[in-house]
Amino acid sequence: MKWWVQSKWLIVPFFLLLTPSYAQAQTTITAFLPEVESYFRLSSNVRVVFDAKGYMEDGDLNHAQIGPSLQFNFRPLERLKRISVFDLDDIKCMPVVFTIGYRYLPSTIQPNINRLQPIVMFHIPFPGRTLLSDRNRADLDWSRGPFRWTYRNRITAERRLTIRSYHPGPYAAAEFSYQSQYSKWSVTRFFAGSLFPLNRHIQLDSYYEHVNNTGPHPNRQVNAIGAIFSFYFPPYKG
Repeated sequence: MKWWVQSKWLIVPFFLLLTPSYAQAQTTITAFLPEVESYFRLSSNVRVVFDAKGYMEDGDLNHAQIGPSLQFNFRPLERLKRISVFDLDDIKCMPVVFTIGYRYLPSTIQPNINRLQPIVMFHIPFPGRTLLSDRNRADLDWSRGPFRWTYRNRITAERRLTIRSYHPGPYAAAEFSYQSQYSKWSVTRFFAGSLFPLNRHIQLDSYYEHVNNTGPHPNRQVNAIGAIFSFYFPPYKG
């Protein structure tokens, strides 16, 4: 059980998410998050990503984000290749991935935002053919207002299932965010969903997301349903 002793800290965020505080007033809303991602591999070490995402409340599109990214990866790890053999996303067999992206965030309720988005992601093989992903992301935002930044750490655990010749991928994730405007860890997110391959190049990520934001007053909670359509061209050949 040595692996459990070394990795038990990964379980702590999930228990923290199950103990929300009711001491403060809060507002709760529901949302739908449609998203389309396109991945184009240029070489064995470089991939281009184009992303478009919307944020809808009560049928109205309040926010959106759109923009490209460049991903850089090292050589794949053999154990990760065995775990992710049925996954369309070839980046999951790479132990370390660096990403630099730009996002433009138009909005109908606040100033438009330009965002620089550096990311470092680690993929870790876990017992039981489970894949752990540790994503460290910074959102560097500038608009007509003051410059703001957010650090977001997301831990994801996923495992591919085999149902005859089909291989869905259920997962759970927790994310914690530090926001400069509040000078504290103010946002927690919990995700539960599954990846559904549709063909050799297209995958659907259907998920539920719960957000607790303690930065504004009153606290803001969001319950959202998300759907991400991902397109992969071509697959990694390594």
